[in-house]
Amino acid sequence: MLIKTDSRHLYLLVIDRLKKDIEAGIYKEKEKLPSEFDLAKQLGVSRATLREALRILEEDNVITRRHGVGTFVNSKPIFTSGIEQLYSVTDMIKQGGMEPGTIFLSSKTQAPTEEDIHRFSCNEEEEIAVIERVRTANGNPVVYCIDKIPSSLFPLEFSYNDGSIFDILEQHNGKKITHAVTQIEPIGYHDKVSQILECDPETALLVLKQLHYFENDEPVLYSVNYFKADNFSFHVVRKRI
Repeated sequence: MLIKTDSRHLYLLVIDRLKKDIEAGIYKEKEKLPSEFDLAKQLGVSRATLREALRILEEDNVITRRHGVGTFVNSKPIFTSGIEQLYSVTDMIKQGGMEPGTIFLSSKTQAPTEEDIHRFSCNEEEEIAVIERVRTANGNPVVYCIDKIPSSLFPLEFSYNDGSIFDILEQHNGKKITHAVTQIEPIGYHDKVSQILECDPETALLVLKQLHYFENDEPVLYSVNYFKADNFSFHVVRKRI
C-alpha cells in the first residue's frame, strides 16, 4: 500500500506506517525488516525518505540497525518506571504483572573499601555484607544485582530467597528507605552479566548504581543492578524552574 496521498512529510508517514505494522504483528519482535530497497518500494517512497524514518525509529528504540546485517524490530519493554520513583526490583516486576523470583549466587562479608567508608561513613573495622543475586520475572532472568550493606544494619540470619532487600532492611532496622542517589550507565555486551541474564549478543544493558538512604538520611544500601535493556524502560519527569 502506497502512502503518498497524505500531505504530511513522507518520513512521518513512514514512521506511522511501520509502527502500525509492528503493532499489528506484521513485523515481529527481533524480526528482520525487508531490505531498504524492498521496503522503500513497498511503501512507494525514496530510500532517502525511508532512511530518515528508520533513523528516527532507531532513536526511539523501536528498531536496531546493524551495519552489513540489516534492520531488526526491538522487543517492547516489559517493565517501565519513572526514575524519580523509588521502587524495589521486586515491586517493579510485580507492577509488570509477573511473579518475582530470586536466584542466589553468593554472599560474603569483607572489609570496607575506601569507597565504602566514604559512602556509608563507616570505620575500617566495620564489615560490609556483599550479596550477589539474579532477579527473575516468571522464572526468566532479568536483573543481575550486587548489593553492599554495612553488617551492623543487616540481619545475621535471613532467607536468601526473600525477594526484596528493601523489606529485609526496613523490618530489621525499623526504618523506611525513602530516597536514593542514582547513576545510570548504558553498556553493551558484558562477558559475565550478559551470559547470566541469557542476553543475545546485541542486547544492551542498563546499569543503575544507587546509594539508598533511610528517612533520617542514613546511607544503608549501595546497589549495582544490571537490567536487560529490552525488558526495562526508565523515564524521568523534568520540570523547568
